[in-house]
Amino acid sequence: MHEVSRSRFAGTGAAQDEDRVAREEPLEIQVNGASIAVVMRTPGDDLDLVAGFLVTERIVAREAEIASLHHASTGEAERADNVVRAMLADNVAFDVERLRRNLFASSSCGVCGKASLEQALATAPPLGDSTRFRATFFSALPERLREAQRVFDATGGLHGAALFDADGARLCVREDVGRHNAVDKVIGWAARAQRLPLSGCALLVSGRVSFEIVQKALAARVPAIAAVSAPTSLAVELAERAGIALVAFLRGEKMSVYGARERISAD
Repeated sequence: MHEVSRSRFAGTGAAQDEDRVAREEPLEIQVNGASIAVVMRTPGDDLDLVAGFLVTERIVAREAEIASLHHASTGEAERADNVVRAMLADNVAFDVERLRRNLFASSSCGVCGKASLEQALATAPPLGDSTRFRATFFSALPERLREAQRVFDATGGLHGAALFDADGARLCVREDVGRHNAVDKVIGWAARAQRLPLSGCALLVSGRVSFEIVQKALAARVPAIAAVSAPTSLAVELAERAGIALVAFLRGEKMSVYGARERISAD
């Protein structure tokens, strides 16, 4: 968190005080000595974030393919805590130029939805596991996430993501200014804990569900995603083709299910 000065207006007059806001700083990701991306994130759990990024961008499939992962040493970079360096295992093929092209294309407006879907399914095939959930499984999850969002309580400015096992146990919660970063931090935690693939688990996000979040869940092999907000059209289409249940508009016992709806039953 970061403290800033503010003026508060309520009716007539203004009061001056200090407020706490969520920190947002750049993080440079280097792989095998090459700079591949700079993401804006909330500092904290940086190694989880980068490990998750490597998994969801299909650079690696599991933690064992990462030989080392650490912040830059003091003196090697102007802000060493804003640079994370990953070295891949010798047997991992790594084409830095192809990766940069893919990262640029996925963030540009020139790639059509069909191409994005085909690319996602080509690098991570549809799920084949038989995981099923009762609808009541999801009802309490938003509150379980919310009660663990300590920085959100203080700032109101962070997205949250949480991972739950098949019994509803909360395995991991991460917060970040970026929705995608929060998901990468959760998946990175799972990778570093050697829990991939995430068969039988459910991912909860605090905002809407976009194509990129479904793509990340597919890479980690998560069979169900839940959200308190809406899905996008491309997120629904990818969920359908990937075999992922997509629970949206989650409000207590009320919810709408898209994608692999057969994974969710009423009893």
